[in-house]
Amino acid sequence: MFPSFGKPRRPLKAPPQPETREIEVNGRRMPLVVRRDRRATRLTLRIEPGGRALRLTVPVRLPEREIRDFLDRHQGWLMTRLARFRTSNALVDGGYVMLRGVSHRIEATGRLRGLTEALVVDGEAVLRVGGMEESLPRRIADFLKKEARIELERLVAVHAGRIGRRAKSLTLRDTRSRWGSCSADGALSFSWRIAMAPPAVIDYLAAHEVAHLREMNHGPAFWALCGELCPGMDEAKRWLKRNGSLLHAVDFA
Repeated sequence: MFPSFGKPRRPLKAPPQPETREIEVNGRRMPLVVRRDRRATRLTLRIEPGGRALRLTVPVRLPEREIRDFLDRHQGWLMTRLARFRTSNALVDGGYVMLRGVSHRIEATGRLRGLTEALVVDGEAVLRVGGMEESLPRRIADFLKKEARIELERLVAVHAGRIGRRAKSLTLRDTRSRWGSCSADGALSFSWRIAMAPPAVIDYLAAHEVAHLREMNHGPAFWALCGELCPGMDEAKRWLKRNGSLLHAVDFA
């Protein structure tokens, strides 16, 4: 008697690799990543954080002409959305940068020495920056990192104390995909760009990651604890959804 064998299985096909193209929007050439997804039933166009690139998800067998037609139809939408970023990414003398939700005029002193400081001059919020003008973005970034650490360390200590937990460490990074994270061993990480957001939003971000010290998930118990730590959670989440990409658009290079 011979053993019976079932019908041989077909090898699983690897998912199609994303394709990088360029698209022109109102005279500006931008990277466009086209990803064909077997599960997709329609085209989905997204602007990457910071407004520096676009991502298009399309059904696997969709003809190329339909992709081109879709992009042509959405030129107006792209122009409107991308216009929000154009005034948000220039860090120059006389320009503006946000600090704790308040727009500060950048004032370059031109002096090689001198600390970066936020102050009010004749009723206007000013960020006074020493050094040469070409070093302005780096000096402003360093200042925001320092301010973010001061504020987040304070808020994390407050929220962690309320739930009887303690963070192992606090790290600052320039992440694009998330504003914060909490590892299984209690190490917290935050995007220092959050220093540009209003205080209530910074407080929410700290509360969110501290809540993970007890609830390592996003289930109902987590959100209940997060809301208990930060009563203004819902409004802060809405602010980040509306304005988070603008914070990523600021170019500190």
